[in-house]
Amino acid sequence: MQHSQSLKIYKFGGASVKDAAAITNLRSIVSKHGADGPLLIVVSAMGKTTNALEEIFQLAYAGQDYAALLLQLADFHRAVAQELLSATNEDAASATASNDPSLEQLVEQLGDRLATLTTGEFDKQYDQVVSFGELLATRIVASALGAQWLDCRPLLRTDHAWREGRVDWPTTERNLTTAVPPLLANGPVVTQGFLGGTASGHTTTLGREGSDYTAAIFAYCLGAESVTIWKDVAGLLNADPKIFEDTVRYPEISYQETIEMAYYGASVIHPKTIKPLAVRQIPLYVKSFVDPTAEGTKIHDCRHGLLVPAFIRKTNQCLISFESKDLTFISEENLEVIFGALAQVRLKINLMQNSAISFSVCTDFSAYRLDKLLTALREQFTIHYNTDLELYTIKNYDAASLQRLTTSRELLLEQRTRQTFQFVCRSNA
Repeated sequence: MQHSQSLKIYKFGGASVKDAAAITNLRSIVSKHGADGPLLIVVSAMGKTTNALEEIFQLAYAGQDYAALLLQLADFHRAVAQELLSATNEDAASATASNDPSLEQLVEQLGDRLATLTTGEFDKQYDQVVSFGELLATRIVASALGAQWLDCRPLLRTDHAWREGRVDWPTTERNLTTAVPPLLANGPVVTQGFLGGTASGHTTTLGREGSDYTAAIFAYCLGAESVTIWKDVAGLLNADPKIFEDTVRYPEISYQETIEMAYYGASVIHPKTIKPLAVRQIPLYVKSFVDPTAEGTKIHDCRHGLLVPAFIRKTNQCLISFESKDLTFISEENLEVIFGALAQVRLKINLMQNSAISFSVCTDFSAYRLDKLLTALREQFTIHYNTDLELYTIKNYDAASLQRLTTSRELLLEQRTRQTFQFVCRSNA
């Protein structure tokens, strides 16, 4: 596919749309940096909205009262919209298509979803509710920009893998290349990250923090010139500055190196983002919405020397160990059963290790999924597990970086390759 020589895709995450002031800053960025050609803007839910919707959903699913939290969420979005409206040219704000749902209509639809939840199909119903974070945010951002609002769910086709929708690439590319270019000809388009839809019209989500991936999907299908992810950091750093001191920015970095860092849990980029961009050689820029003129990081097909060590931490981890009840060796047959059960309950393995009579995995902790796993395997295996753990990864490690992270920590499991060192330990929190 030939690249569109002018189409740019901007992705703004939750921190960049957390309130009216943040959205005003977004509008300034778009005005100053994105006005030289077609622009597609992918937007996440505002601030901690996804967390709030998860809490509301959990209460509703359990048959408990969620009304106060729902009202609080709705009032927050109304207040942001009203503050922006008072500072925005009302004619521009009304330029969005008349058949787009209003903020109040979306709030009403969310209430209806919650009121009709049933027992069973937890993950499917989760997607139908939590997706409203992106729908509400994009409604507000589109109005603030006077841009066109696009519902991506009928276009970005996935299967029925709720909460981790797998993209039907041929159908999605056909849908997007048909529907989006005519809209772009009329000005900027605002659409949702994180969301997709099935052929039957149900909403799916692409995995937490999946808005980056959405931007890459649009870029791949439309042959974009570039993708820019606007973050609250100076670019792609070797560590999260909220956790580690003395972080270093990578001015440029290869697709391959970034894929590995994202796979291990680097929070700046969603793991699935890089592949579709690399296939079509579309550069990805990571820039700061706090300082839009700063250089940032360019991720592309490049060669570089050995990079400074990267430090990655994943919290809320669970270490699960399986032993055969008859104390026989862990065999390929045992592993097949364990892997099958992990896949069935959709627990992603972040690290694994085996010995003669045991097999251990580190996964993200989910009480619901762990309970299903124990139910499936407890008759065949003796299972031990620890929760409230942390998984650290050092990419391109050296002696100093190893000492920096391992000193004074109790390592429950560790693993080393030529370039990567990982260990599981108890949380210091």
